[in-house]
Amino acid sequence: MAEQSGVQKVLVIGSVYPRFHEDAEVPWLRTSIAHLKKAGLDIQVLAPAYKGLKSHEIDGVKVNRFRYAPASWEFLTHEEGAPSKMANKPWLQLLAIPYIISGFFKCIKICRKFKPDIIHAHWPFPHAYIALGAAKLFKIPLVLNFHGAELLLIHKKKWVKPLLKFAIGQAQAVFANSSFTASKIKALRDVQVEWSPYGTTLEKGAGNTEPHAINGKFKILFVGRHIERKGIRYLIEAAKYLPRDQFEIRIVGVGDLTEQLKMQADALCHPELYETKNFSSQVELCPLGSSETEPKDLPAEIIFTGKLSPEALANEYRTANVFTLPAIVDSKGDTEGLGVVLIEAMELGLPIVASNVGGIPDVVIDGETGILVPEKDPEALASAYKRLAAEPELVKHLLAGSQKRINECFTWDGIIERQIAVYNKVLT
Repeated sequence: MAEQSGVQKVLVIGSVYPRFHEDAEVPWLRTSIAHLKKAGLDIQVLAPAYKGLKSHEIDGVKVNRFRYAPASWEFLTHEEGAPSKMANKPWLQLLAIPYIISGFFKCIKICRKFKPDIIHAHWPFPHAYIALGAAKLFKIPLVLNFHGAELLLIHKKKWVKPLLKFAIGQAQAVFANSSFTASKIKALRDVQVEWSPYGTTLEKGAGNTEPHAINGKFKILFVGRHIERKGIRYLIEAAKYLPRDQFEIRIVGVGDLTEQLKMQADALCHPELYETKNFSSQVELCPLGSSETEPKDLPAEIIFTGKLSPEALANEYRTANVFTLPAIVDSKGDTEGLGVVLIEAMELGLPIVASNVGGIPDVVIDGETGILVPEKDPEALASAYKRLAAEPELVKHLLAGSQKRINECFTWDGIIERQIAVYNKVLT
């Protein structure tokens, strides 16, 4: 593919990249770069150091690390988004200046030696400004890739808006991970935006191709970080409308809200013991049979699995009946930019129930590839789960539709082919 085109070398810039082979950071970006390399392109990555980490290789790709602070302070990125870290520790904002300056000069140094045909900068604020010096100095086309989070900053910090608007005007091409993100970009500046989503990073054939109730219960699976925009609290509330003898909710992952969510779940079992707004202390979830109430009159059992190994996670997908993402627009205005986890669940053969927010409708077309419900609506969630449990033909219809959608939009071969076509276009 690359031999027939003008593009040969690409420098990819991002705030996060795997630090070692087993690191699970940004698997979609790692997979994307692996496919670009497979297509014949020579790729290098520019990313910040983490606690003094030096440049290294991952999957045969050189990862150039730039230092921006003493090693003990270099934790602005990785493991949690920089905006979240800055919100919790405002002093970390002071690192943004040396971060940009150090990255700026490192980018020039790399481009002088590597001579890329394209600079592809993910998260354009601040990485467009790390790339601009080299792009102008060596006349290298700049491609910006938005994922949504950088656009959220506009609502928090008004001065970011003109900087992003200027950066967009300097780019030769702009990518967005969803139509939702694209609309936000176009609101800043009237430019052509290319849709560039992600594909799955999971192995095919690991899922449950014919979902069925196990141990008599219809299992509802959520996988993700326990943060506000995932809407997990509304999934827990939905348990009130789901009989325990028929349904089970399994919540995989961890996060800042884990203990609060456990308290909320426990309060469903013992409402007389807990005030709904007092979720400050850790308690045990009530076990099945701890109440004299009949199971059919109890809310669905809610199980928090914690963080799982890849093997245990694969088993959760195999034994689930539906995958759910009850996402919301959170109190900071943030929401799902795309919902790559939905693509993975579809690839693994699970029907989807998700909220109609952000970039989710790019993946889930209501009635065709899954069921969309209004955000913050536990009863609508419960009704969707009940419908899937009662209508196996609907499940088959949605699974067929989701595979068609994946083949049309979310295969890595197709994504990379379109991406390289954009590269070639800006080189002509």
